[in-house]
Amino acid sequence: MNLLFCSVGRRCELLKDFRRTLGEELKIVVTDHSEVAPAMAFADRAYQVPLIRDPEYIPMILEICKKEEIDAVTTLIDPEIMLLAEHRAEFEALGVLVLAPYEETARLCFDKYEMYRFLTRNNINTPRTWGSFSDFLKAYEAGEISFPVFVKPRTGSGSVGARRIDTPELLGQVMEEDKSLIVQELMTGQDLDADVYVDTISHQPVAIFSKRKLSTTIGGANKTISFKDEALFAFIRKVLSLMKFCGPLDMDFFYQDGEYYLSEINPRFGGAYLHAYGAGVDFVKLIRENAAGRENRENIGDFEEDVVMMMYDSVVIRKKSEIEAALCSLEG
Repeated sequence: MNLLFCSVGRRCELLKDFRRTLGEELKIVVTDHSEVAPAMAFADRAYQVPLIRDPEYIPMILEICKKEEIDAVTTLIDPEIMLLAEHRAEFEALGVLVLAPYEETARLCFDKYEMYRFLTRNNINTPRTWGSFSDFLKAYEAGEISFPVFVKPRTGSGSVGARRIDTPELLGQVMEEDKSLIVQELMTGQDLDADVYVDTISHQPVAIFSKRKLSTTIGGANKTISFKDEALFAFIRKVLSLMKFCGPLDMDFFYQDGEYYLSEINPRFGGAYLHAYGAGVDFVKLIRENAAGRENRENIGDFEEDVVMMMYDSVVIRKKSEIEAALCSLEG
């Protein structure tokens, strides 16, 4: 299988997991805007590409797919998910499986306020959310919500700008300074997430790995512990039945007052998918089957509880000349 990872960045351990499963059966091709993206060091072929908003970006990615005979493509950053979804037909015309949701679903996942509206229309538990300070103020003055509250960007990833706010004065100030923010009720229950694989043929979830967050940083959870709950699995199935996904996704939840609440969905490999892989929930095998045109059977909850992940940092050391020599060109 020839697999293209776009915007590969720092996802070194993820590439190592793919190699562990598929070994020499796999050709790993990666792209990034930066020539010093660490994960390039773990690829068979690496390309430096323009920013994703450049008009030449998608044509270049399609050319890479043709040259490298790519079987499946995915991205590791949220802003690019919509781009892959919009150009799905062009990739499929080349025989490339797009591991990204369909357009309408991708749009909902990227816009957290629109996702809130969609979920509430469909009676899915989710934190109450307001798209503007004026809308929030009406609810606050009516006694429908109290402080503290939580703010986060309407779009984006990595929890940048997300924080607790304790007073109306401070809320008004931060929302005036940053128009991208939305307001949510502050959830005080358990912070959880799940790695889910949605089969690209049946479009049904076939693998779920759930975990409690023990510690988080700006980039997400860095210490987690596995657990199982059939009620959560049923909740995930209900949510996913409303949208059309393709491949891996990361779902964030709160467990409060005996109920699960969906916070958001990131339809890509989550940073803490490494925990799922280490516990035996191998999405790599599922991708291989789908790329070969074979449907995966459901095998949800096939993992042990109380398995702990403890994430740590590492480094890649290379000479500048070695980095430059390793970059591939579309010519030749």
